[in-house]
Amino acid sequence: MESSHPLREAELMMTRRQLFGRSALGLGTLALSDLFSPSGMASQETPPWVGGTHHRAKAKRVIYLFMSGGPSHLDLWDYKPKLKEQYNQQLPDHVRSGQRVTGMTANQKSGFPLAPSKYAFTRHENNDRGLWVSELLPHTATVAKELCVVHSTYTEAINHDPAITYIQTGSQVPGRPSLGAWLSYGLGTLNEDLPSYVVMHARSKYPEQSLFARLWGTGFMPSDHQGILLRSQGDPVLYLNNPGGISSADRRRQLDALSALNQNQYQQFGDPEILSRIRQHEMAYRMQSSVPELMDLSDESEDTFNLYGEDAREPGTFAACCLNARRLAERGVRNIQIFHRGWDAHGNLPAEHESQCKDIDQGSAALIKDLKQRGMLEDTLVIWGGEFGRTVYCQGGLSAENYGRDHHPRCFTVWMAGGGIRPGITYGRTDDYGYNIADADGNPLNPQPSKDRWTAGAMHIHDLNATILHLLGMDHKRLTYRYQGRDFRLTDVHGHVMHDLLA
Repeated sequence: MESSHPLREAELMMTRRQLFGRSALGLGTLALSDLFSPSGMASQETPPWVGGTHHRAKAKRVIYLFMSGGPSHLDLWDYKPKLKEQYNQQLPDHVRSGQRVTGMTANQKSGFPLAPSKYAFTRHENNDRGLWVSELLPHTATVAKELCVVHSTYTEAINHDPAITYIQTGSQVPGRPSLGAWLSYGLGTLNEDLPSYVVMHARSKYPEQSLFARLWGTGFMPSDHQGILLRSQGDPVLYLNNPGGISSADRRRQLDALSALNQNQYQQFGDPEILSRIRQHEMAYRMQSSVPELMDLSDESEDTFNLYGEDAREPGTFAACCLNARRLAERGVRNIQIFHRGWDAHGNLPAEHESQCKDIDQGSAALIKDLKQRGMLEDTLVIWGGEFGRTVYCQGGLSAENYGRDHHPRCFTVWMAGGGIRPGITYGRTDDYGYNIADADGNPLNPQPSKDRWTAGAMHIHDLNATILHLLGMDHKRLTYRYQGRDFRLTDVHGHVMHDLLA
C-alpha cells in the first residue's frame, strides 16, 4: 500500500505551516533546481567567482600555529635592552596614558612595576634592523631568514575568549564563521577524501584556557565548511570505525538509504543545510580509508624524525602535530590549524614559557625546513601567533628570576613565512617599553580608535586576515556570504592588505 511507504508517511505528517512554506517555494525552487550540479552542490553556496580566484594566488594553503593564551612578545621577540636599567620602576603615566587594563592588575598595590625580560637575545642579520630572537627559541632562530616578524600587531579585545573569537572569526561576539570556514567556502578542497579544514590540539603542561568548537566552526554558513578535529588518542576522528558486525558494504547501503531520505527532505523544504548533511556523510565515509593512512607515520624517514625531534613520535605533541600538518598539506588540505594552549602566564612566567617554548620550538622550525626542502614553502603560508601579547609591567610579586605579565592587546608579535611573504624582514616597531606601537623615530602611534583607516607601521588583526585571504587569491572585500539580508565578510567593514609584507 502506497501510504505505508516511509517517504509517503513523512509527507502525510506535514504541518500546516510546512505546507504553506513548501507552497511558497513554488517556481523559485524549480528554477533553483536547474542550477544544481550533478554532485548535488547547491548553487547558492557556490561563490560568485566560481571558476577562479579573485586574483592570482601566491599560496595554496595555510598552516596556522596558534599560541592560545597570549605569548609574551617581550620575552620572545621584542628586544628591549633599556628596560634593564629600569627594573622595578613604575611604568610612566604618559606611556599608559589612562589606557584600559584588566581587573587583575588595575588595582594591584604594587602599581605597574617594570619587569625586564631575564632572557638573552641574539641578533640575526636579516636586514638593516636585524631580527632579535630570544634564547628560548634556539631552533626557530635557525630559520630566521625565512620569517617575516611583525612587532606591531594589535587588537581591541583584552580578555581571552573575545580576543580568540575576534582573531579567528573577525568578531568578538560568537556566531561568525571562522577563517578556515571562509577559506573552505571560497576555495573548496584539493582532495575529495579529506576535509578542506583540519584542526589539531597539541598537548601542553599548562592548558588553562578552554577551546570552543565555534573557533573552527561555520557560524551561519553551511556546516560542511567547519574544521574537523583530529584527536591524538583513540580514533583520530570520532566514529571513524564501523561498529562491530557492520561491514563497509553495509555502511554504504545505510548511507545510500539515508541520502534518499535527506534528498526527499530537501525537496520538501529546500533547506541547503540538508545538502551539507549529505556531503558530510559522504566525506565521513571516504575518511574511513584516508585518515588512517594519513596518521600512519611508519613511512616517515629517520631523518624526518631527527628534524622534528623525538617528540614527533608521540601522538598529540606539538612536534607530531607539525609533522601531521606537513602530511595534510601534501594531501591537499587547504587550511590546517594547530592550537597550543598554556601561554597565559600571569605568574611564574619564566617556568611556564620555558616549558611552552620547549614544546613548540623545534616543531615550528622543523615545519619550515621540511616544507622548504620539499619545495612546498613557496606556496604554503605558515603563521605563528596568539590572541594578544603581555604587559611590560609585572603582575603579582617581582624578582629578577620570577615575574608574571598581564594581557596586552596594544601591541604583540606575529610571524609569517612562505606563501608569498617577504622572508627575513621585521615590520613595525614598539616603544622602549614594548607597550605602544611606535613610528620609525620611536614616537607612539595610536591606531586603535581609527582601525577602519590604515595606519602605516601597524597591523590590526583585520589587516592580518585580509592579507591571508589576499595571499590565497581572495579579495577580503569581495569574499562575502549573505545572511539575514546582509553580506557578511571575515573582516567586517575593516581590514587592509599589508602590501609591505608581500614578496
